[in-house]
This record gives sequence, C-alpha cells and structure tokens, in this order.
Amino acid sequence: MIAPEHPLVQKIVSKEQKKAVEKYLDDTKKKSDMERTELNLDKTGVFTGSFAKNPFTNEYVPIWVADYVLGHYGTGAVMAVPAHDERDFTFAEKYKLPIKVVITKDGTKKTEVIPYIEDGVCLESGALNGLNSEKARAKAIELGEKDNFVQKKINYRLHDWVFSRQRYWGEPIPIVHCQKCGPVAVPEEKLPLLLPEVEKYEPTGTGESPLAGIEEWVNTTCPNCDGPARCETNTMPQWAGSCWYFLRFIDPNNAKVLADKKLLKQWMPVDMYIGGSEHAVLHLLYARFWNMFLYDIGAVSVEEPFQVLKHQGLILGENNQKMSKSRGNVVNPDELIEKYGADTFRLYEMFMGPFTDMKPWSTKSVEGVHRFLQKVWRLSEKPFDGEEQGDLTVLLHKTIKKVGEDIASLSFNTAISQMMIFLNALSDQEKLNKVYLETLLKLLCPFAPHVAEELWEKISNKPYLVQQTWPKYEEKYLIEDVIEIPVQVNGKVRDVIKIQKDLPEAEVLALAKASSTVQKWLSEGKLIKEIFVPGKMVNFVVKSQ
Repeated sequence: MIAPEHPLVQKIVSKEQKKAVEKYLDDTKKKSDMERTELNLDKTGVFTGSFAKNPFTNEYVPIWVADYVLGHYGTGAVMAVPAHDERDFTFAEKYKLPIKVVITKDGTKKTEVIPYIEDGVCLESGALNGLNSEKARAKAIELGEKDNFVQKKINYRLHDWVFSRQRYWGEPIPIVHCQKCGPVAVPEEKLPLLLPEVEKYEPTGTGESPLAGIEEWVNTTCPNCDGPARCETNTMPQWAGSCWYFLRFIDPNNAKVLADKKLLKQWMPVDMYIGGSEHAVLHLLYARFWNMFLYDIGAVSVEEPFQVLKHQGLILGENNQKMSKSRGNVVNPDELIEKYGADTFRLYEMFMGPFTDMKPWSTKSVEGVHRFLQKVWRLSEKPFDGEEQGDLTVLLHKTIKKVGEDIASLSFNTAISQMMIFLNALSDQEKLNKVYLETLLKLLCPFAPHVAEELWEKISNKPYLVQQTWPKYEEKYLIEDVIEIPVQVNGKVRDVIKIQKDLPEAEVLALAKASSTVQKWLSEGKLIKEIFVPGKMVNFVVKSQ
C-alpha cells in the first residue's frame, strides 16, 4: 500500500492502470489528511498494476495506492495486513483482495475473529513462524537489517507546526530584535505584551504582519543593551490561548501567577473534554502538551488535564454525506429556528441518535420533535385536580432515574424517548395530578429550557424552574411486583410465565405446569425432578418412557 503523493507512484504504475491512477491522484488532492484517515469514512484506492516481493515469504503482493496512507508518515508505504488491521480489512473486503491470517492466539489454527488485532503467534510467515508477536518484530528487524532491506526507526505523529501568524489579532510574541544582541525575550515584569489599540490594521502589502506598519509600537529598545530594537510583528495562532484557557478560568483575575495552586488543586483535572475527532490531533494534543510542560515546571497540579474524552458524532446531510456547500446538503439552523424555535432545534439534535455516532439529518424528524413539545404544552392546559395513580407514579420514578442516568452518560436520545413515554401516559388522563407535570418540566428543562421555563411560570407560583432542585426517584417504586421467568423442560426453555415477585414455590410450579406449551413437553415422559430458582427460572426434568 502506497501513499498517493509517494514519488514511486509514477515510476511503478503500469500503462494499463495509468489513467485510473492519475484520476485517483487528482481526487485525493481534494481531501485533507483528516478526511483521508477518518476511521468511519469509506476507504478508497486503485491498483498500480505492479507487484512487490515479500522478502520474508518470497510471495508477490499487488501494490495499491490508497488515500488513507499518508506520504509524510513513516516511509509513505505500508505492508497491508487485512486480517490484523481494521482499516486494511475494510479496504480488502471492498476490493475483494485476499485476507491472509498470519497471527493467531496460539499459532496453530486460524482465528475466528477477523480482523484479529491482538498480539499472538505467527504462522505462514516464513522464518517468523512460531514466534510470538514481540519476538517476531525483533526477528524481522534483525533479518531485514542483515539483508539490508529494513532499517529500524521510531516514527512520531507529532510534527513541527508553524506557530506564528501574519495578522493583527492574536497574542503578540514577546520577542524583540536587536541589531547588536539578536532576538531577546521581553522581561517577565513587562508582560503581558499587548496589541496596540489602533483604528486601522490593514496588511502592509510587503508580506509582513499588519503590526509591522505601526511604527510607534514596533520601534522599541533592547532589554539587554538599551539600544534600538524592533518588536516581533508576527502574532500567535488562535490555539495559543485555547491551550490553557481552562486553567486561567479557575483564577482569571490573578495578576501574580497563572492561577492559585489551591484553586488548581480544587478544580483540576477537567471532568470531561468534548470535541470532534479533528480536535484530538489538534487542540487536545496541544492542550495536553502545554499542560504537561506547565506540570514539569511546577505551575499546575496535575499531569493530565482531562479525565474523560468524548467525541460527538458528525451530523451528515439528508443524503448521508458530509455537509458541504458543493454537495448542496447544508442545513441552515437560522431557518429552522425561525420556523420551529430554538428548543425544537436543540431537542432534535440530542434526539437524533447516540451522542458519539455519525448520523444523518432529517427535517421530517424535526417536525416530530416539534409535535412532542406541542403535546407538552397542551398537557399544561388540562385541569390539575387529578388523583395520584400507582402506575403513573411508578412510571414517574422510572423516568426520573432513566433521564438522570442518561444525562450523565450523554445518552440524550434515550432520555428524551423516556420522557415521550411518560408524556404519552399523562396525555391519556382527563384530569392531571400537577406533580406529574411539574416533574416532567424539571426533567425537560436541560433539553428545552425556553418552553419548560415558560410552562413552569404558567402552572406554578414557585421561583424560576432553573432554580429548582433536580427530582429524586424512590427505590420502592422501581421494584417490579410482576416479573417474567422462563420455564424449562430438560434445560430447554419452553415457555415464559408472569408471576407475582414473591409468589410461593408451590404456586409458581403449579402455574408453570398449567402452561399448555409446557404440558406438551411434560407428557412425553415421566416428571422426575422439579427445580425452582426464586425470581430466576423453573426447570422440569423429564425422563423418557
């Protein structure tokens, strides 16, 4: 497998494949590195028409160009192992390429798990047969270096990144340039270095930063020799501040240090970091790097700044493709908010599916969520002199528990589903107990705050809804009085019966025997044993006659 930008591509492509390869190279240029390596996206490639010899087995393997191989990572070429790599497996399945198992748990038989991505023992690997993964890697390097076709090297994904920007906004870089002393750092007591407050900051036209044209700011003196010097005119990129702002939030008015150490210890680390997968290799990487540096010099209290990482799933267009103007599938939130309101838009985004999943937009489903909110509003117009009902109270406490737990686990879609179930049950009532609606509004508030607050003011004389305490469920309402248990005959389930939770054994056995389905199996032999596990199962042992 070779990267599209690899210089060998043009040398090894066959005449028959040249046109297809060139088209593929042009298509790949339109994709970013993130798009090319995104795990959830379709893997694409094209056959070069050439083959390479595997030096360990002397077998010939086809050389493909694939966009998920990057030219700047490693050598820009990899040996695909579809039986042991998820991306290679997806690629091989798509193009119907051979999938050869070369590692299994014990090295003696083929694995039932494909792709098998754990360490194991090698087979069908020439001189590496019978070696575990660790020894096989060492042996492969040894043999490769001996025959001069392998060079041991460690590759890091962290690359140099241009830190400066040629623009006015952004933090000024605290360096001055002195003809005598060279680049000199601005003394700490003179920090922070602030941008000049000017009316105009157009580009200079010389390719320099706009700051270069503000002479009264640029011209300064050298901190070392007091001679003439010029301030650095490039500014820092936007992520320079976002890499540590979470630390400064803890103590934003401290003029002496980054943040008070007692406050840092109290608030750090951050409970949860939420961001798209593209942030994992940009903002998240930088923030962790900066925090670790600050930890090493004793400025912060924890080495890792974030406890949990969650990626929200990408929202696709209605055609199941990534939203873009060129595809014509972009959703304008302003238009939807104008038509349905912000709460409907907010609620639908959480109802679309699991938080971390990629999911398509559906305008039709937005209307369904809007009808749910309308139904809640209509519920507020019912008379509130209804009696408390046992089944509704049980459902109420189940809903409180479900919504609370789902919010904690970011399972917003299932929390909304549970509220819909509770709403449907309340809508069947001609007269409503006010406590039920008040509790529903408390649960709905984080999802649809405007509607919930408006209805709270309408039905309650209590302070603002957002000032209320979160409802608590009571365990006694969550205990099921009626349960289902399987009835087995000779260890095989033949029926499932409903019983009262604490029903005596004799009565449970009698109900199990009364099942017409179970009777059929009991009649085929002699009942020699009855087994009852309370709350779990019944098993009848029958001996054939």
